[in-house]
Amino acid sequence: MKATQLLHDAGQSLWLDNITRALLASGGLRRYLDELSITGLTSNPTIFDHAIKNSHDYDAAIREKTAAGTSGEGLFFELALEDLTRAADLFRSIHQATNGVDGWVSLEVSPKLAYDTASTVAAAKELSARAARPNLFIKIPGTREGVPAIEEAIFAGVPVNVTLLFSREHYVAAAQAYVRGIERRVAAGLNPHVGSVASVFISRWDAAVAGKVPAALQAQLGIAMAKRTYKAYRDLLASDRWLRLLNVGARSQRLLWASTGTKDPKASDVLYVKSLAAPHSVNTMPEKTLLALADHGEIGAMLPHDGGDAEEVLDRFTQAGVDLDALAADLQRDGAAAFVKSWDDLLACLLEKSATLKRAG
Repeated sequence: MKATQLLHDAGQSLWLDNITRALLASGGLRRYLDELSITGLTSNPTIFDHAIKNSHDYDAAIREKTAAGTSGEGLFFELALEDLTRAADLFRSIHQATNGVDGWVSLEVSPKLAYDTASTVAAAKELSARAARPNLFIKIPGTREGVPAIEEAIFAGVPVNVTLLFSREHYVAAAQAYVRGIERRVAAGLNPHVGSVASVFISRWDAAVAGKVPAALQAQLGIAMAKRTYKAYRDLLASDRWLRLLNVGARSQRLLWASTGTKDPKASDVLYVKSLAAPHSVNTMPEKTLLALADHGEIGAMLPHDGGDAEEVLDRFTQAGVDLDALAADLQRDGAAAFVKSWDDLLACLLEKSATLKRAG
């Protein structure tokens, strides 16, 4: 049995961190669903930038939309919504079979709104309404300004994928925002079943300290931070506050492991997948990592509910001079900046391609 199937059977959802028009048209995504247990997908500006820049698959749509006067962010969101609603329809049967737990796709608001609460809420509502799919998440960053936007979006009934979380503290802030949004819905007599995941980025921790800590600590920081966060997740699920919400029909916000492609060429290509196996969680991974996992044939032990050796390992990093709180803040800030750069690159790519296609007639 493939390791992908083993993880699925253990209760972890495997999502693809990629989408292209070719993947949809060729039936490749359908095959991943049928053969590799993929039950959802995530996207980001970088993924769309590469898909548009490195193919002609979007040329006809770009030519048609620019001729109608659409450009910039408007053009991108029209293209992205075409792909993601098609993907959402593909996963719709999984969404229905799991009563809304699985079968999701994700679309990100403009990364330039990461520090603008009101504009993020407005954009989330608009994009969710335009998509008109019950299984499409709107990605909102878990920045200080993003946290209240998460609460407002959930209260408004917009499913949210919280992105750019790096630490336990980042996760807890996002999770509490989700809980507050659900509690407000209950108080207002609204349906408390609004889907959400909290996406914790893993591999960037190890990339940030590569060559700066003893060799014995290489490729251990991301996993240790994940274990610490997983304990907080399990504690929340067991809390009286959350159990009261379950009584009235709420569904828990699942923890999602993101940035799980291995960046260190000396480490296993499935390091972050095998190390982060856990029921009632999600792992979204690049195609390269997914195919490597399917080829490897086995999985590791499930994550311990109590975080296992996380604190012991993190103490070693602290002793090695790593300020974990400061690094978490740096990673979130740098991640937000990198998303903005990807967004600018994407819009520049669309502008250049639109001009090229117009000149070609």
